[in-house]
Amino acid sequence: MLAKVISCSVVGLEGTAVEVEVDIYANSLPSITLVGLPDAAVKESTERVRAALFNSALYYPRGRVTVNLAPADLRKVGPVYDLPIAVGLLAASEQVPLDRLENTLFIGELSLDGSLRHIDGVLPMAHMAQQQGVKTVYLPEIDAPEAALIRGLEVIPVPSMSALVSHLRDFDPIPPFEHSERFDQVEDLPYTVDFADIKGQEHIKRALEVAAAGGHNCLMTGSPGAGKTLMARSLPSILPKLTLDEALDITRIYSVTGQLPPDTPLVNQRPFRAPHHTISNAGLVGGGRLPRPGEISLAHRGVLFLDELPEFGPHNLETLRQPLEDKVVTISRAQGSLSFPANFMLVGAMNPCPCGWYGDTQHECTCSPAVVSRYQKRLSGPLLDRIDIHVEVPRVDFDKLSDARRGETSKTIRERVEAARERQRRRFASYADGHSQLLTNADMGPGEIREFCAVDEAGHSLLRAAMRQLHMSARAYHRTLKLARTIADLIGAERIETAHLAEAIQYRPRWQV
Repeated sequence: MLAKVISCSVVGLEGTAVEVEVDIYANSLPSITLVGLPDAAVKESTERVRAALFNSALYYPRGRVTVNLAPADLRKVGPVYDLPIAVGLLAASEQVPLDRLENTLFIGELSLDGSLRHIDGVLPMAHMAQQQGVKTVYLPEIDAPEAALIRGLEVIPVPSMSALVSHLRDFDPIPPFEHSERFDQVEDLPYTVDFADIKGQEHIKRALEVAAAGGHNCLMTGSPGAGKTLMARSLPSILPKLTLDEALDITRIYSVTGQLPPDTPLVNQRPFRAPHHTISNAGLVGGGRLPRPGEISLAHRGVLFLDELPEFGPHNLETLRQPLEDKVVTISRAQGSLSFPANFMLVGAMNPCPCGWYGDTQHECTCSPAVVSRYQKRLSGPLLDRIDIHVEVPRVDFDKLSDARRGETSKTIRERVEAARERQRRRFASYADGHSQLLTNADMGPGEIREFCAVDEAGHSLLRAAMRQLHMSARAYHRTLKLARTIADLIGAERIETAHLAEAIQYRPRWQV
């Protein structure tokens, strides 16, 4: 007898329907064959299913069993097919009615005792079910809140195989998961670091405020102990609260990579990723035999902080150039290409030289000029050109460190940042008949810059002088205009004034490669 069960595979960040076909030929020696490009974890599912059915007091069919995972040319990975294979065996052996499998999705990993374990990628699978018109999803009990983020689905939380069989036979129905509004509300959780705890460094805090308001990249250079890492880690506390669409976008990435805690169905805070400089290229930008998102995708809609920036491998740093421009990374393999979102703020921190004291007023640098030059040239000109804000972090003197007064809080700064982001949102919503996908000034292209970044004659004269003296490229010119637009948005100005341009220009590096 033949039974068909709908399941799902995750390719990149998208769910793809997989049909699990189970055929039992009773007049043959007992055996089971699994076809359809399964990986090792899928092949081992046959033993997990056998043990789970026996330990759930269910009948494991005799005879020759053939399991086909269609489409056959799509590689199947992971233990997500345990539950659909088990249900297909039960339906083919007439232990559950076939009509209960129609328009229904089954996903889940089985334990040997018949209970169901947590699986990765539930959110894109549930989204695929909604797009395919599937009405009901059976999945592990612990993953029900994540699937319920997709509206319009009946989510059945399955604790075990025996409970599922009782439900399908209408003996003891499992109630659908009751969706609660709290599951899709983005909570404003407290942050561990507040700007009020940072002593001095007003100029750097201003630069980070501008960066947060427009989604701009930033590089901080300074001697050891000046507070570069502390200020970078405090940046998320002034970023705008996530919208539901942004939270779902981030949650999908974390769900696929297995970094979404089972008790946290929705990501509530903007990501802050700080990989070590020994990270591989695949770990940073994504990749592998079956491509998976890297750190730049895990930092989507958040911050990617690279401490000790020159210590990262040159190849790793240069691969950041394309994602910084396009806000997406495309990974190509022989089997095809996959694209992952990578709209992140890059925040870098570095010392001015290997010993760290070049230019310091109280420590003597032990590096020769050639060593200093070689160290700084580890960052290529094209990469530095893509960073909007370059600031030097000075030493904090004793009087500021010992001052008991607190500075401006992150909450106050965040209100100004959110007001600037709201101005940008309204501006882009009215652009191109509301079809624009832009969210921040940093996302603007040449067309939007021409539309929203007009300057007067005095501004043109200032930009002309800056282009000549700083040897600015065309990219740097456009990024300066976008930065000036953000500075104007922070004070609610409709037009870019000369003072806004002057502040934006002073964030450019004093040299260009």
